[in-house]
Amino acid sequence: MKNDRILRALKREKTDTTPIWLMRQAGRSLPRYREKRADREMLAILRDPPAAAEITALPLEYFPVDAAVLYNDLVTPFFGAGINVRMEVGIGPVVDNPIEAPADIDRLTPFDPNLTLAWSMEQIKLLVQRIDVPVLGFIGAPFTLCSYLIRGSRTRHQEEIKRFIWQHPEAWHRLAEFWVEHLAAFGIAQFEAGAGAVQVFDSWAGSLGLEDYERYVLPHNEKLIRTMQDAGVPVINFYTGNPALLPLVSAAGGDCISVDWRLPIDAAWDLVGERAIQGNLDPTVLLAGRDVTLAKAKDILDRVEGRPGHIFNLGHGLLPGTDHNVIKALVDFVHEYEAEKAGA
Repeated sequence: MKNDRILRALKREKTDTTPIWLMRQAGRSLPRYREKRADREMLAILRDPPAAAEITALPLEYFPVDAAVLYNDLVTPFFGAGINVRMEVGIGPVVDNPIEAPADIDRLTPFDPNLTLAWSMEQIKLLVQRIDVPVLGFIGAPFTLCSYLIRGSRTRHQEEIKRFIWQHPEAWHRLAEFWVEHLAAFGIAQFEAGAGAVQVFDSWAGSLGLEDYERYVLPHNEKLIRTMQDAGVPVINFYTGNPALLPLVSAAGGDCISVDWRLPIDAAWDLVGERAIQGNLDPTVLLAGRDVTLAKAKDILDRVEGRPGHIFNLGHGLLPGTDHNVIKALVDFVHEYEAEKAGA
């Protein structure tokens, strides 16, 4: 590996420039990605390691990001647990036989990700041989993962999963513990296959209030992250949507906390404490064009003031309509800004 900026930033070591990667960078904003997905369903591509690896590496042909995030999906572990899931256009993952009652949890099948999800690890092994930046693996946190598993239409309010948790708290803890065990094993397997770090996505945790997060999410996320870290895995802990949760999210652990745009990054870092931070440009900004994007990026970098441990990213994933030329301008600007300031 020639470029280890991300791995050094996770340890809060000084880097020659601010490292940057972008969530959903191997996605619909890239013309060649749209060509590759034209006649193939995503979940089929995931089980084809050479094809998936090609998509993971695709952003490097457009802009010099400092990491390649694995082309995968949060619901991939469902296959290991015997859950049939499909992707529906405009909806996302849909489970054919979702959980409706506590007894349904017993349908979940224990699994070894090295066996049932071997194609994910094979993709990583191919990438490590091919590219000179770290591969970032990822998993979903139990709450976010189960938002796709509990019956009902998933909305920004997460009504169905919250109702299940409140009505069946003991069953929820049992369900979350099942996923903690298997998600930790999946994250460790990705690391052992060659991933430089693993990001835990709790994308929908922001729908929760403080008491509910502390009671129903924090213990499980903490155990998940600790289990991976005990195995030597560098962990990025990502959530979005509710700034009041940031101290509790930080308490769950991680070498790096990934934050969204709802707090200025310097204020967020004060709450995160002595660890790395990732973020935190609003992905919608890129739709406003190059000049607006770079001005917003400059504000973030000025607030950070070159402090070691900052990984530049968005507060959530790239939006489909984003111009890849604006993305490249952003990546180049982040790489060049600190060097230009030092030489001024």
